[in-house]
Amino acid sequence: MTLSRRTFATAALATPIAATALAACGNGGGGGGAEAQSSRGPVTIWLSNNEQELAWGKAAVEAWNKDHADEQVTAQEIPAGQSSEEAITAAITAGTTPDLIFNISTAAAPAWVQQGGLVDLSTFEDGASYIEERTGADVAKGFADADGKYYLLPWKSNPVMVMYNKDLFEKAGLDPEKPGMDTFEGFLAGCRKIVESGAAKSAIWPAPTSEFFQSWFDFYPLYLAQTGGTQLVEDGKATFADEDGLAVANFWAQIYSEGLAPQEASTDDAMAKQATAMQAAGPWAIASYKDSFALGLMPVPTAEAKDPSEITTYADSKNVSMFTTSKNQATAWDFLKFATSEEQDGAFLETSGQMPLRTDLVTTYADYFTDHPEYADFADQASRVVDVPNVPNSIEVWQAFRDQYSSSVIFAKSDVESALQAAAEKIDQLVAE
Repeated sequence: MTLSRRTFATAALATPIAATALAACGNGGGGGGAEAQSSRGPVTIWLSNNEQELAWGKAAVEAWNKDHADEQVTAQEIPAGQSSEEAITAAITAGTTPDLIFNISTAAAPAWVQQGGLVDLSTFEDGASYIEERTGADVAKGFADADGKYYLLPWKSNPVMVMYNKDLFEKAGLDPEKPGMDTFEGFLAGCRKIVESGAAKSAIWPAPTSEFFQSWFDFYPLYLAQTGGTQLVEDGKATFADEDGLAVANFWAQIYSEGLAPQEASTDDAMAKQATAMQAAGPWAIASYKDSFALGLMPVPTAEAKDPSEITTYADSKNVSMFTTSKNQATAWDFLKFATSEEQDGAFLETSGQMPLRTDLVTTYADYFTDHPEYADFADQASRVVDVPNVPNSIEVWQAFRDQYSSSVIFAKSDVESALQAAAEKIDQLVAE
């Protein structure tokens, strides 16, 4: 298998919530409204169980608490469950959410908004301006809902690029520094060299499984690059049943039809075992592979060559949300700004190697990237990222796409163009519901 990027529990996110549960977690059940928004006092935050993120979070809380005796923050891990999304959904249903959670999936948020679980951060006087100034207005607006409301503060990004094994490239006769694989044609040619030379069993090994989120690491990054950042759904309509979407889908279909990527999931870490020469990955993967082989990075390919500075890719972000159970939202908002300040973002970068979603990342933390040059390409790419669309029925939307993509592109059981059109029609219905 490839390294796990997500641990979503589809059923947990898609399960309808009873009306009584919605009432329990909405504004009527736990501190919503103007009184809560102006109230100050102790707050609780949840953090992912990632060791580095926990270390950063505990240090940030300690720094805050030293100066805020009457507004103490308590941090804990997200409760155990099949996934963090499952645990959060259960907490919203029960009305037991904390004030803030630093691990929110963009795809999961619309369902939680519908449940009445999230606070619109735009309702704070400086809410929208703070988010847009920190993140950059163009990037930030991709995280807003259709009405321009911010239920998410874009926090960190793991921009998807193509990571490759330079040793295997050299073995295949490819220049490991300039492999010439920036176009679909050039990428296919490089893949053929890798497999035909015997350098690796697979040129690239996306997960061929049917989970809704797998398209974030094969089709979607290339579609964003090809279109300059067009999301899967925009203005309430699917976008991908067009020339660009077909070009990307046909590119992947050719990779599978020529045997350049397996149609079965790997039973171990294919990249670490050198069973594949490439993998779509974010900066999280550097620590996993840097001691195993010489790492190379390149932007995802497009149909026609583009300058790397023009390539947009999938953000693979995690965000921060405030929950309507919060009784001291003024303190929660102030702590959220403190935790995403330039100083704390720098501490987070230093601790985790993940990219804060803020403008001028490379120049703001120039010393870090001088000392850690292996992260510099990801930092540059982080300024050109787009996440999944913030739309109703988000999980179902991606599952509808994945079902048609798997059938046509991966397993060649249906016509690619017809499959994209069928997916688009289904998605239009889901978004309109």
